[in-house]
Amino acid sequence: MTKTRKIVTAVIAVLCAILLVIGLTLLFVIGIPAAQFSSKVENVQLQPVSQSGEGGDRIHFMNTGSSDAILLECDGHFALIDAGEDTDNPRGFEALELEGFEDRVLAYLKEHAADENGQVYLDFVVGTHCHSDHLGGFDTIFADDAVTAGRAYLKVYDSSKIKEKEVEEWDNQEVYDQMVNALQARNIPIVSEPDGTPFTLGNFTITLFNTDDPETDEKVGENDQSLGVLVEKNGTRVFLAGDIDSYSGDEARLAPEIGDVDLLKVGHHSYVMSSTRKFIKTLSPETCVITNNYESLHKPVSAYIQYLCDPDFLLTGRENGIVAVIGDNGQIDYYNDIH
Repeated sequence: MTKTRKIVTAVIAVLCAILLVIGLTLLFVIGIPAAQFSSKVENVQLQPVSQSGEGGDRIHFMNTGSSDAILLECDGHFALIDAGEDTDNPRGFEALELEGFEDRVLAYLKEHAADENGQVYLDFVVGTHCHSDHLGGFDTIFADDAVTAGRAYLKVYDSSKIKEKEVEEWDNQEVYDQMVNALQARNIPIVSEPDGTPFTLGNFTITLFNTDDPETDEKVGENDQSLGVLVEKNGTRVFLAGDIDSYSGDEARLAPEIGDVDLLKVGHHSYVMSSTRKFIKTLSPETCVITNNYESLHKPVSAYIQYLCDPDFLLTGRENGIVAVIGDNGQIDYYNDIH
C-alpha cells in the first residue's frame, strides 16, 4: 500500500469513528429518551375529564398550542395564570401571524368558573411576563362584562432591559399596554412588584417567585423577567415556572427557595435556556406538564429532564388539555380532553 493510500485510509477511519460517536450521542440524547418520552406515562393514570366530578381543588392546564393559560380552582375560588396566545398583530409582522386562543380561554372560563348568573370572578390573575403567548388573551377576557378580577400581578415592562431585536420585532410593548388598558378600564388594581408573601386561594397557598435583574447592564430577553407561581395544599406542591430561564442565574437562585415539588409546569414550553440541571435536580418533580404540542417541543430538553428525575410527562397539546385534581391526601389525579 502506498503512503498516500495509507493516509487516505487512516483519514477515512478517523472520520468513520467520529461519525459513529456523533451518531451514538444523538441516539442517546435525542433518539432513546425522546422515544421514551413520547409514551412515558407509566404512573399517571389519565382519565377523561368527564369522570372527574364537579368542584374540587384543581389546576386546569388549557390546550392553547405553544402558550400558557392555567386556571386555578380551589374551594369555589378561581385565579388565572396567563391567558394564551392571541390573534392580534399590531405591527403587522409576518412572524407574529399566529393562531390565537383568546376566545377559547374566555369560553373555558365561562364554562368552568362562572356562578349561577353566568358571572366569572377571578380572585387574581398573573401575567407572568410580557410575551403575547402569555398575556395575549387578557384584553379579550376583560373586555367581556361577565368577567372581572380582584387584582392583577403584572410587572412593568421595561424595554430598556430587553435585547434590541426583541424590542423591534416582537409585540411586547403592545401586549403589555393592551393588558394594562383592559385592567384599568375595569378598575382592577395592578400589583407591579410582587414581594413573595404567601397568600391563599381557598385551600391553596400561593407564593409568587420573582426574577432578578442581571447584575450587569447586559440586555436580556423578556423571559428573564418571568414570574413563577408555587401552589401548595396539605404538603402537595406544584410549581408553575412561566418562562423562567437561566440567562442571568434566576433558576439557580430560585431552585433552593422553591424546593421539591410534586408537579412542575416546565418553563418556556421545554425550549432551550430553561430547565437547567440544578433547577430540575433541586425541584425533582414526579410529574411534568409541558404547555406545548409534541411537534413543537424541544425533545432534547424533555429527554434531559427525564434523565435527571425520571418524571412522567403530560403534554397539553397531545392530551387536549389537562386537569390535575389535588386530593386532601396529597394524591394528584390527572384528567385529559378538557376542551
